[in-house]
Amino acid sequence: MLSFILWLIIGGVIGWLASIVMRTDAQQGIFLNVIVGIVGAFLAGLVLSGGSINNAGINVTSLVASFVGAVVLLGIVNLIRRGSVR
Repeated sequence: MLSFILWLIIGGVIGWLASIVMRTDAQQGIFLNVIVGIVGAFLAGLVLSGGSINNAGINVTSLVASFVGAVVLLGIVNLIRRGSVR
């Protein structure tokens, strides 16, 4: 249970940082930040690990990959919603 809570907190922070970088922080709340962070981390994990998710733990590489995944996910969402990436 504690790892799930830690996963949500880290996902929220990564999603929040990605929303600041993409300048969408004012448009979305904490819930969407958590969702973007978790989904972005999941997608980055799929791409970087060759299609499988492993429990490698939390390290700098996985945090950077999660952040990049969240930024890319926000870019795709902005492209679909507005027709342009900010």
